[in-house]
Amino acid sequence: MSISFTWLGHSAFTIEIDGHNVLVDPFLSGNPVATVAPADVNAEMIFLSHAHGDHYGDTVDIAKRLGIKVVANNEIANYIAKLGVETHGHNPGGSFDHGFVTAKWTVAFHSSSFPDGTYGGEPNGFILTGKDSGMKLYFAGDTALFSDMALIGDHDIDVAFLPIGDNFTMGIEDSVKAVQFIRPRYVVPMHYNTFPLIKQDANAWAQQVKDETTAIPVVVPVGGSYTLE
Repeated sequence: MSISFTWLGHSAFTIEIDGHNVLVDPFLSGNPVATVAPADVNAEMIFLSHAHGDHYGDTVDIAKRLGIKVVANNEIANYIAKLGVETHGHNPGGSFDHGFVTAKWTVAFHSSSFPDGTYGGEPNGFILTGKDSGMKLYFAGDTALFSDMALIGDHDIDVAFLPIGDNFTMGIEDSVKAVQFIRPRYVVPMHYNTFPLIKQDANAWAQQVKDETTAIPVVVPVGGSYTLE
């Protein structure tokens, strides 16, 4: 069994875990680098890290079209449920068996509010574990570097998705330190090059990851895919 992913731009990904598709932070409408439209994506579940518009994005429209559940923090889950979407709320430290995948919610150091200004609860990351393969991915969400990432590393992470854009999240230097804390087999950059404020050289980041950590960096273009066996 395996984990495959396709980068949709910014922090949006489709991720196949043991043959099941999930969608993460589906900011597609209004995303200047996105190569697919909301109507073109398919998934069995949506995982949402926080409420900012560049992550919340097209969550509700996609969930309604596909009739699927949105998994997010408790405040986001309650907000979206009022819009007629099935939800499941987590808070940091909590785990739940969602069928083909188990999710464990983690902290992230950032902020979170909906596009209309409504409080969106605490920002989060999450660890997803495939039920069949046992493979684990860590999606950090928007976050600063924090030392407790070393505890996340104790989960034997197969692949970590980390922001590198700087300004709003950690940049290249701090993300490399995060890789040292998390110790994943593979690491994927995200939240960069969408807008001028978060422009970064992902190849330079990848070289630094190679030089200073044991992880294998995976840089794909928007629309590009990768498979971990």
